[in-house]
Amino acid sequence: MTDATAAAPAVPTDLREAFDAYERAIVTNDLDALDAFFAPGSETLRGDNAGLLVGHDAISGFRSLRGGVPPRVIADLHYRPLGPDTALLMSVSQFRGGGRGLQTQVWQRIDGQWLITAAHVTPRTPPLDRTIWRSVGDPFLQGAWEGPLEGLTVAVKDLFAIAGFRIGAGNPTYLEQARPEKATAPAVADLLRAGASLRGIARTDEFAYSIAGDNAHYGTPPNGAVVGALPGGSSSGPASAVALGHADIGLATDTAGSIRVPASYQGLWGLRTTHDLVPRQGMLPLAQSFDTIGWLTRDGETLQRVAEWCLSYDGSASTENVYGAAGGDLPWRFLVPEEILDCADAGTREAFSRLLAGLAASDDPPSLRAVHTGDLDAGFTAFRTVQGAEAWRNDGEWMRAHPGAVGPAVAERFRAAAQITPADEREARSELEPIAAHLAELVDGAVLIFPTVPGPAPQRTADVDAVRAATLRMTAPAAIAGLPAISVPLLTVDGAPVGVCLVSRAGTDIALVRLARRLAELAASSRSSTPARTMETP
Repeated sequence: MTDATAAAPAVPTDLREAFDAYERAIVTNDLDALDAFFAPGSETLRGDNAGLLVGHDAISGFRSLRGGVPPRVIADLHYRPLGPDTALLMSVSQFRGGGRGLQTQVWQRIDGQWLITAAHVTPRTPPLDRTIWRSVGDPFLQGAWEGPLEGLTVAVKDLFAIAGFRIGAGNPTYLEQARPEKATAPAVADLLRAGASLRGIARTDEFAYSIAGDNAHYGTPPNGAVVGALPGGSSSGPASAVALGHADIGLATDTAGSIRVPASYQGLWGLRTTHDLVPRQGMLPLAQSFDTIGWLTRDGETLQRVAEWCLSYDGSASTENVYGAAGGDLPWRFLVPEEILDCADAGTREAFSRLLAGLAASDDPPSLRAVHTGDLDAGFTAFRTVQGAEAWRNDGEWMRAHPGAVGPAVAERFRAAAQITPADEREARSELEPIAAHLAELVDGAVLIFPTVPGPAPQRTADVDAVRAATLRMTAPAAIAGLPAISVPLLTVDGAPVGVCLVSRAGTDIALVRLARRLAELAASSRSSTPARTMETP
């Protein structure tokens, strides 16, 4: 190993000893030692290709989930003094499995001990990020050479049939036993026919039965907007692929929020289409009463191009009519559901109030009125019962035949689903009917507007049970009523994105995207510190 060039100063002995001890801790994944080598406090920095972590606690939390690094040796080390008790070290690591990495560290002597106050890691180039992709190419499948989506790339959630390939459903045992598909799902074929190409098959939470975005077998895809945070699920792979620029479109599903949640967490546009608008042939189901197909994009213009093609072109394999594509714009009238808003945290409610105040003070102010949606707890309980009953009918036999094949959180959901009786399901369905009717009545002539989720994406080390419960109470109503819903990245809370959700009447999907774009343009031009306007309560 080379310590330095001939003209460069030698590394002080005590600093070299600290560096060597730190490197041993890295190789053995000694978390306590690694924590001790980073300076305590809120100003310590660590960055890599995923982004910047600020503060010792954030760095420690990231490291606890990362796992160890592959075997390596330090091939080169350079030292530059920055002051009496401050030094810069740059080292090149050579991995035994091939490839090189670069570490840049600022060390400071604090209370007689050398500690790292800032670090940046350039990892070796990976062949692919397996937390995001099951299979990937450039392209994976070529689409038509011409069309309205020409040049765009698609990340397909691992629930859709692609001829010649297996559906994996986020589970390696299921993938191994699956048979290659004989035909491509219409939702995939439509995108290819329009000129888009498939970038690859992207990860999903197991059997799409989660909204966190983690996977016990393949790891957690990175959040493209918030370092160290959950990406949101179950469309975690497509969402991360789009947020990180690996693909332009994420073809995904939404049962209880699986498009809207990752869209909010990662600052994306995400559309859940009207239930049954896009037929689900060639898609592995979770709960057919609520399963819906939709898309994730980085901007509204791309989402509108996708929706207009897939929902309205002549001869579409997905839609046999122009349901919801024709007609005028939706009314410029918004209803704020108070019970849903109450599920959001204080910072999100404050940011949402500022948004509404800016809209009210703009040159094109919409009508804003508060409304009541009813008891969210009752609706969610009934929703979860029907969802669980259907999930068990779809996958229960496989679960019984493969005990221990799924991660603990998903296994627990299936265990609960197995206990649901036919009587429970019938009662739950009867309870959902008036809820769906009331929501449909609300959006007849107006559009619901509220934060998509309670707040920013939780860190991967966080206890997410309470967040999950509040999130599903916010996302389930649109699923219960089968209504189109779009998440638009309009809020920033504690430096992180939070989406705003719009819900409109069934069949107005394309008009909803147009309305969302109009709202986003107005919000961008009217941001101000105007106090929140008091809404009229019926």
